[in-house]
Amino acid sequence: VNSYASTHEKDFIPLTALGILLLIIAALIAYTGVRHSLSHSRLFSTLCLTVSALWCGSGLVYILAGQRVLPLTELNSSLIPGLAAFTLALFIIGTAALFVKKPVLLVIAISISLACAHQIAGLSDSDFGQSATAANYLLVCLVCAYFGFGRLLYTITQGKVKPPGTIMKQKNELKTEQNQSCSAVISVGLVMNLLSASVLACPLVGVVPQLSVGHVPWLWTAGVFQLGMCVLFYRAMDTLAATFYGFTSLLKFAEGYSALLSLYSIQPFSPVPFPVVFAVLFFVLALFSCQKSMLDGLYQLFFVAYCISIAAQPQGFFQGGTQGVQGAIFVASAGVLFVTTFNMVSSTKIPTGQGHFKALVTRIRSLTLRALDKDLHTPHLGYSKYADAEVLGHACNVLAAFAITATIGDRNPLTVLVLPWAVMAGGVLQLLCGSVEFARGKTLESTAFILYGLMWTVWGLTRFGGLYSETRGFNVAVGIIGFMMFNLLLTIAALFLNVAWFVYAFTFQLILISFLLDAIGALPYGYDIGVTIIFGLVSFYCFLAHIFNSTFQSPQIPLGRPLVNLGGVGGGEGVCPHVPARKAASVQQIAEIMKNGGICGMPTDTVYVLVAACNRPDAVIKAYKVKKQAEDRPMSMWISSVKQLEPVRHLLSPLLLDFMEAAWPSSISMVIPRGPWLDIFGLGDAAKHIGTPQSIAIRSPDCAVATHLINLVGPIAVTSANPTGEADTTHHNQVYAKLGKKVEGVLCDGPSPENIASTVVDCTKIETGQIGFFRVGLIPKSKVFQIFEKVKNRHSQGQINPAFEHDLAPPDTQTEESLGRDETSESGRETENSALSTTHEQSTDLNSDS
Repeated sequence: VNSYASTHEKDFIPLTALGILLLIIAALIAYTGVRHSLSHSRLFSTLCLTVSALWCGSGLVYILAGQRVLPLTELNSSLIPGLAAFTLALFIIGTAALFVKKPVLLVIAISISLACAHQIAGLSDSDFGQSATAANYLLVCLVCAYFGFGRLLYTITQGKVKPPGTIMKQKNELKTEQNQSCSAVISVGLVMNLLSASVLACPLVGVVPQLSVGHVPWLWTAGVFQLGMCVLFYRAMDTLAATFYGFTSLLKFAEGYSALLSLYSIQPFSPVPFPVVFAVLFFVLALFSCQKSMLDGLYQLFFVAYCISIAAQPQGFFQGGTQGVQGAIFVASAGVLFVTTFNMVSSTKIPTGQGHFKALVTRIRSLTLRALDKDLHTPHLGYSKYADAEVLGHACNVLAAFAITATIGDRNPLTVLVLPWAVMAGGVLQLLCGSVEFARGKTLESTAFILYGLMWTVWGLTRFGGLYSETRGFNVAVGIIGFMMFNLLLTIAALFLNVAWFVYAFTFQLILISFLLDAIGALPYGYDIGVTIIFGLVSFYCFLAHIFNSTFQSPQIPLGRPLVNLGGVGGGEGVCPHVPARKAASVQQIAEIMKNGGICGMPTDTVYVLVAACNRPDAVIKAYKVKKQAEDRPMSMWISSVKQLEPVRHLLSPLLLDFMEAAWPSSISMVIPRGPWLDIFGLGDAAKHIGTPQSIAIRSPDCAVATHLINLVGPIAVTSANPTGEADTTHHNQVYAKLGKKVEGVLCDGPSPENIASTVVDCTKIETGQIGFFRVGLIPKSKVFQIFEKVKNRHSQGQINPAFEHDLAPPDTQTEESLGRDETSESGRETENSALSTTHEQSTDLNSDS
């Protein structure tokens, strides 16, 4: 509508309002793209995020023009570089949609691409009308309205109405696609590189006069989106790609900062040390990225050349050499974007050099390549699915350290290109790494990155933001002393982790001392540069060690052992085996531990539990003590199937056995009368910890891993994998976190499938034809009653399960009833079934059989 109703002299919608509208829509589309980035709809996600970046950047330009920060005469030169990049990017995405026959995505991508091209023509030549732009956007509106209405109709009618072109693939068609990498995010990251390269290369070819404040929105939009891509790559367990896009986002923010200085007629000066170090980091990253594909490594070498060009020219981004390298990056990004997007959607792949790195390494006998699997990033503690961010975190400290070695002299601090490096590399990116490490459960590492990120941000803004001369003195000194105290605690804590982290924290303490001496005017000559270089080298060693050790299984670059080892604290040394539950060999390993008297953590159909073999009374007693079990919360017994009760079937009720057969395996726990039949399982003196003197809880879980383990070990004693009174354990990493070295093995299966407890059924009076409920959990009461009624009706008709026909007389029912009356007299708890007492709620650990 805006293009149809506007002229070059007068817009239908005010520029500020148009910009705000575009930002709102861009945020909604970005949310949609991120939601689909790790799913099957990767081309749709790529298109959403690309269009979001287009409207975000152009919206910010319109706001600057509407607020008169950007003169209207510069609006054309501000929009053209960004629109040119998105014209090409959307055309490539549309081409990929054509190959996979997705007409909706094809029309949207090509139409917006043509709209951008016509908008460029309209901005370049005032005689060229905007109707062509409006017509292309109108086509987008019609196609999106059709698709949206079709999807809505499909949902409302529950799939009965299927408009052509709106049907998405079913889940069973997506299994192969969902196992692929996060390629949608790769494509969007390449689009952002294409965008910044277009903005910087345009002044070289004369499209725009020079970098100006109108180009800042495009550059910073690219930087923000690449920070988002960095987080998504950590989510996709791709450390190398996350580090690369973290690096490129730094360049985008520095380029935008340089363009912003033109608003104040300041020409930035680029010192040499930082871009040289950045080039070294990029080269190391490019070398190790070859393990993914040779194309990735070669592409990243362009950025090595770019950093060298920045170091070679004093004014950096404003000079021809740097802009010429960006022109090469523009061409390379377009080519890699096409290859990546095509391979993402097509079954026919364009060769990218995968496997060459592995083939080369296999020829070197001294090197053993580590498999690129997600288990590499599985921590012993923590709860998230993020990859390790230590590579990027250490690199950020390298960059921040070498950035502040630049001397300002008599120049204005704002003119020296240090502020974006110190604040963005040392501050913002390191805070992001600290957040990822915290989510993974690495407490010390996350604390260090967050603390150092705050310090670099404060020092960068104070020292290189033009504020230092006004705030120098006591106030700054007090703040630095506060940081020193925090870092002293980190240094002490690092003694328990490893040598590398101790040296890392100690050398940063030396930098803080230099900041303090500078604040009070007592800094010795050269001390600050010396300690900064030392810290930078230590950080580089840690960066190299983590990226090398994550690539090669042997040899390893040593990080050292803990300098202090006290009572189970030792940086992860000596942690019990954490083995994947989906491997038969792992289940066998845990079974052997349990047969030898060990206690282990195990996944179930609900939450994680602590288990011990019933035929090892010492293990059962140990589990009871580790759990710190309350007297009224005894352990329960689990079996793999009713067949494990075969030795004692003549001592149990036929109706009960048949009910077990019908209800199990499931999340149903049954409280049954205790009897001499329990002695046959070898519990010995530990039997007192299973149930109460009157009853026990028994269950057969609906979990293949648990069933297989019980088949190998025999019936097991079970309790929840957390100290009494704490929350249930819902992830294998929490088992060791809560119970420590007292547990001797953990079967790892990620997050628990359910956080709802099992349903506890009172079967102590089942012979009277009644059952009760102590707790209604995952299995609803109606389902339990439905199963029981079928079993009871079958018994009333004389149809007893032949597998459980008794060859001996059944137990005395009167005895069971008297036991039930005794239990009732000992308990005052209420039951959900008013016809039954709640005495047996004391007989089961409600957490343990959840």
